[in-house]
Amino acid sequence: MLNKFLDLLIGKPLANEQRGNEKYNVPFGLAVMASDAVSSVAYAAEEILGVLIVAIGLASYQWLGWISLMIIGLLFILTISYLQIIKAYPHGGGAYVVAKENLGIKPGLVAAASLLIDYVLTVAVSASAGMAAIVSAFPSLQSHEVELVVILIIVLTILNLRGVGESSKIFSIPTYLFIISMLFMIVYGLIRYSLYGAPTPMLNVQVKAMGDISLYLVLKAFSSGCSALTGLEAVSNSVPNFKEPSQKNATLVMILLTALIFLIFGGTSILARFYHAYPVSTGSPTVVSQIAFGVFGRTFMFYVVQITTAIILLMACNTAFTGFPMLMYVIAKNRFAPRQFTVRGKRLSFSNGIIALSFVACILVVIFNANTHHLVPLYAVGVFLSFTLAQTGMVIHWKNKKERGWKKRAAINGFGAFVSVITAMIIIYEKFTQGAWIVIVIIPILVFIMLAIGKHYKSVADHLSTSCDELGSADIGKEYNHIVVVPLQSLNKATLNALQYARSLTPNVIALSIYTNEDELKALQNKWKQLDTDILLVTRYSPYRAILTPLLKYIDLIAKSAGEDEKITLLLSQFIVKEWWGGLLHNHTSFLLRETILHNENIVVSTCPYHFHDKYDEDYKDKN
Repeated sequence: MLNKFLDLLIGKPLANEQRGNEKYNVPFGLAVMASDAVSSVAYAAEEILGVLIVAIGLASYQWLGWISLMIIGLLFILTISYLQIIKAYPHGGGAYVVAKENLGIKPGLVAAASLLIDYVLTVAVSASAGMAAIVSAFPSLQSHEVELVVILIIVLTILNLRGVGESSKIFSIPTYLFIISMLFMIVYGLIRYSLYGAPTPMLNVQVKAMGDISLYLVLKAFSSGCSALTGLEAVSNSVPNFKEPSQKNATLVMILLTALIFLIFGGTSILARFYHAYPVSTGSPTVVSQIAFGVFGRTFMFYVVQITTAIILLMACNTAFTGFPMLMYVIAKNRFAPRQFTVRGKRLSFSNGIIALSFVACILVVIFNANTHHLVPLYAVGVFLSFTLAQTGMVIHWKNKKERGWKKRAAINGFGAFVSVITAMIIIYEKFTQGAWIVIVIIPILVFIMLAIGKHYKSVADHLSTSCDELGSADIGKEYNHIVVVPLQSLNKATLNALQYARSLTPNVIALSIYTNEDELKALQNKWKQLDTDILLVTRYSPYRAILTPLLKYIDLIAKSAGEDEKITLLLSQFIVKEWWGGLLHNHTSFLLRETILHNENIVVSTCPYHFHDKYDEDYKDKN
């Protein structure tokens, strides 16, 4: 029943041979990769205005354009740098792989931790911003905003668990609808402004000329607007997800993505200036919704822009749902994360990474009450830290390779590293007290955990490895005298089945029972006499009602008294019921006993299952 439900929910399993069909071509790849970076325009201009308008009032609209140009300049620098990463590292991994191979393991893990945090925040911020756009059009939903954001993340999780090929097709339509509607709004809005001027703003707020601009204010607004560049690294991280030729397709997607960010972010910033959109601290109505109102009025196109903006912000989460599992796969493959992240699910996606991302993002949404103004300060720190490490690593890469034209390439990445580190320092300084300190604290913790996991895996591998001499001297044919211990609470079909199996293996069988009630103990002893067996029954009375501890003590005593040619096997009887929830009601003592005994190197733990059959279900119905 459960399997049928999962097949309906996320689709039927795909064979390994179908993996080639689960990759992006250029149109679908652009739809998935563009959603995060392009959708950032929905809140990037708003974050810049939110900083400026309180300090300099009316002059903020003029400075919005200049600061947007600074961010667009940074966009072009980073794009050229990341195109070189795609060329040099066709197997993906992005900043993590580049930093690890050229700067060392620890810088690589810092880049990995930064990107993982960024991906989680991408889901939390984009889903929250998407819901803010919906609330701007339908204010009655505001009281349920947090719950709706969580539901939307869960829906996106299910869609991604269905596989990248299917999810990219689902997400491509709203992505292109958003791009078309935004470009149409920008062109129509500029024509309308040149012919008729600006209409009455959606919010009737008197913005006055106030204080002077300062370098501090410019840098603060610049650091807020840099959220427009998040998601830019996703293409280089996911090169293997593209169809062949993967490098060529990824390069084309990167160029198209940059062009779209330039047009939409630049155009939105110009319209925000012309139509005097005003940033609201509560998040709605958003700056984009105010621009759409100024351009179209409350017409059909106003709602098209709002709905497609909301959808693209939700789809922006999909960049993280693509990048996070892939990055976790690479990290786990290098033994710095649990190996479960290398396992593909039934639909060939890295399902464990998808579920982990969704879970943490939902927690963040609840903690920060789905407020983008509270989440964005955490956002760009990790991005630009990974940018810096990636560009620095590429400088070392070109220097070591010394291919033709390496100095030019190293200079490009060196300039990108310089700009990135300056930007990262500005963001940390300006956003530290607003929440950036949380990311700065979490990154070292994640690096420590990943190093500890790597050390553990290396220790286990070293311990388990065998040399040729050890293989040649291994005595596989060695024979042991077996002693089987069967714990039991009562004589029933399940325990009789276990005793029968134990006796078929060896004559050295011990039945062990601990009782907290003397009457029940005597009842078992009387029943045992009727069994007529040569198996030794050992019973113990526990006056303090402890069962597990006396069992463990006696089993440990047997193990210590065993000789070198003897093996102790603890055979646990476990009955299996048909209902999927039945396991929650039974076999708890066996589970605790198994998990505890496994730490004793002298004892083998085995389970003897007893299955309930339909025959017994019919007998039970007849009796009742």
